[in-house]
Amino acid sequence: MTLSFYELLREIEHKPGLYIGRPSLTDLQMFLAGYHFARRKLAIPLTDEELRFREFQPWLQQKFNITTSQSWSRIILAQATDEGAAFERFFTLLREFLTDPSEELAACHFDRPSL
Repeated sequence: MTLSFYELLREIEHKPGLYIGRPSLTDLQMFLAGYHFARRKLAIPLTDEELRFREFQPWLQQKFNITTSQSWSRIILAQATDEGAAFERFFTLLREFLTDPSEELAACHFDRPSL
């Protein structure tokens, strides 16, 4: 069974030790960088969910009125007390991003109530 991008993120949220060792935003960001690198090297086209996730950083920059080109992980880490809190905040912000009516999102698997 292949997981969609948002299903994979949901799995990581609920079982971070299985995927990234601990609930850490930096570790999650590094995992996702490796994930995207592997897909690029294998010439696997981006899915709609992965394309949509590319808009997460600009959305965060707009939400927090940030004009510098900080990564999404740095933006969240700057507002958290530690890696664990930043990890949790990421998923809260991701759900907000995915349900933002101004973003006109297509239905996705991540916005299920179980999160």
